[in-house]
Amino acid sequence: MAPFRRGKSAAGRGYASARGGSTRGRDGRRNGYHDTRKTSTTARESFQTSRLDETIKNQVGESDVDTEEDVPSIRSEELSSQAESSELDAVGENSYNVLLQTLVPKTSRGEPKQKRRKLDHVGEQDANQALSPSDSGDLDFVEEEAGSHWQSDNGDESDIVELPEDKDHFTRHFIEQNEVDITARIQAMNDNQWLTEKAGSGSHWSSSLRRPGVSPVTKPDGEKNALGSKNLKLKPKLEKAAEQLLSQAGGMLNQLASSVLSYQDVLFAARSLDNAEAVRTLAGLHALNHVYRTRDKVLRNNAKLSRRTSDEDLEARDQGFTRPKVLMLLPTKQSCVKMINSITSLCNPEQQENKKRFQDSYANIKDNLSADKPEDFKDLFGGNDDDMFRLGLKFTRKTIKFFAQFYSSDIILASPLGLRTALGSDGKKKQDFDFLSSIEILVIDQSDALLMQNWEHVEHIIEHLNLQPKEAHGCDFGRVRNWYLDGHAKYYRQTILLSAFNFPSLNRIYTQQMLNHAGKMKISKTYEGAIINPGFPIKQTFSRFDFAEPTSEPDDRFDFFTTGVLSSLVKSPSSNQSGQQGVVVLIPQYADFVRIRNHLVSAMSTQHIPFGSISEYTSAKDAARARSHFLTGRHSILLYTERAHHFRRYKLKGVRKVILYGLPENPLFYQEIVGECLGSSISEARIESRHASVRCLFSKLDLLKLERIVGAQRYRALLSDKGDTFDFT
Repeated sequence: MAPFRRGKSAAGRGYASARGGSTRGRDGRRNGYHDTRKTSTTARESFQTSRLDETIKNQVGESDVDTEEDVPSIRSEELSSQAESSELDAVGENSYNVLLQTLVPKTSRGEPKQKRRKLDHVGEQDANQALSPSDSGDLDFVEEEAGSHWQSDNGDESDIVELPEDKDHFTRHFIEQNEVDITARIQAMNDNQWLTEKAGSGSHWSSSLRRPGVSPVTKPDGEKNALGSKNLKLKPKLEKAAEQLLSQAGGMLNQLASSVLSYQDVLFAARSLDNAEAVRTLAGLHALNHVYRTRDKVLRNNAKLSRRTSDEDLEARDQGFTRPKVLMLLPTKQSCVKMINSITSLCNPEQQENKKRFQDSYANIKDNLSADKPEDFKDLFGGNDDDMFRLGLKFTRKTIKFFAQFYSSDIILASPLGLRTALGSDGKKKQDFDFLSSIEILVIDQSDALLMQNWEHVEHIIEHLNLQPKEAHGCDFGRVRNWYLDGHAKYYRQTILLSAFNFPSLNRIYTQQMLNHAGKMKISKTYEGAIINPGFPIKQTFSRFDFAEPTSEPDDRFDFFTTGVLSSLVKSPSSNQSGQQGVVVLIPQYADFVRIRNHLVSAMSTQHIPFGSISEYTSAKDAARARSHFLTGRHSILLYTERAHHFRRYKLKGVRKVILYGLPENPLFYQEIVGECLGSSISEARIESRHASVRCLFSKLDLLKLERIVGAQRYRALLSDKGDTFDFT
């Protein structure tokens, strides 16, 4: 059986998947992926000069391209003249002039002029310079012609339906904003001044809304009753699908949709198998509507600019620095397939370029999961479970193009690992994250699954969103919105976090990185507790330990475990006595796992106790041997990490006692380890229920975990009551 590989490797490549004790041959599927930082300087230079002699060709499935004519480049002349005048008048007067001076190259005399289309707007280059497939060999990109930002759609306004500005969430959020009000909100967020108000609630969920400011804010009329059939404020082609989705949704999903469609930041910590499809459809619907609204605005202004007279002064600020507007972070290729299917079912494109290649690379993978795996495991790891991918989608009026270059894509779907490798490592000269400079919607789906991969990749990507670009990438700065030029893009970006449960790392993003001027919504479940009905009467003991400082908590936990828990297992020299066999120690963090394993090996008091171990790095062969020795009693103790259980879901046999070194993040793991593993020993008459026991260690830092395990009505008492031991039966 092939070895199992998950966790942070030396190269930081995340965790390789395991399927019931066997791997998928991930290395074979990753052939062709190379570090995008290897792009050569000569390739970059040749690409830049190639635009001087570019020839626009007709593209299959797209609108006809107008003929070209040799006329001076308006972008070069206008920007050069503006830069020169700024030097004479007031150098560095504002950020716009600074950008013009630093990013617009000077044109040498005698250098051939760039060709342009008949329309005045010249957008950014389609090609992704730093991620060129000719250099990197990356399977997720295709070669494209260099050209205008929206060249395939120029001059086609037949499907543009403009809503009144006070009725359109897109317009109200990104365009029609009072500058004084926005400045006040930004200052309030910088001063960490938020007004919290209770939003909707139900029998099993609750929500709260935080707005920047110190005084109550009256909602605009457009935000009231935002989900009525007449005020969905979406593209007409999407309204029918939206109404059908919302008609089947309950109160919690309606609250989610209201916040998402009104461009508020959202932390939705109630994702489940039952609502996963509806949540995914809502995310795809909102992303599509945003892409269409952006395209409509650009094309409408293109038409106005093409009709203007020479003496008419028309300003059309409708773009960012680069084209990509939506970024979706997903755990596996199969989750990407599900999101793509939701998007295509909503927009029904007439043509899908490179769709067969997408199906072959992402979808056409047979399932080999065993039938006894839980449903959430099948949902996450069914199909193609590769966690190394990145994919660009480009939308035209009737076509979706898969595997588009990042700089010509509208939506980017990627795993954290796949996108992190595209960004490059810190300290490298060839880092390229300019394509993230104009992201206006960030969707992180199945955040709980990403936590079990490498959450540092997620944090790294968020830190590189909405930064000022290092290069122009063909940008027409005369079309860039002012708040981009002022460095305020992060205050307009909408962040949508979707997870089965909340956890500290996710909460940190909610607190520190979600700075939307429209406010942020948090929707959470109300937990009854995983200990409510384990299926049999057993003693479940929760032991609280104190710590001097948060930084010393891991050391205090280890000392409490070795002196108060492990010592009881060491008292009897015979490991074969009843009650000394079948002890499973579940350890959430790998660093703690290594520390306990080394202690059992080196400490004089524990050297006589035989033990086995299974972590995310343990091979399938070694894991099978450890399970066998544990079942037969050859090993008295089995060390078992939470990540190993996440990726394998072993049903351990011979369990008599469970010790939780730390509470698991996922409450389902508590039910599976205690209810199924320990329960099977009782049902098979290996042990009587009165002899079975569970011991859990926790501190005040485990507040969120404790709420999920013992329930919303009990966890506060365990944290504040006198005494440090609490028994449940």
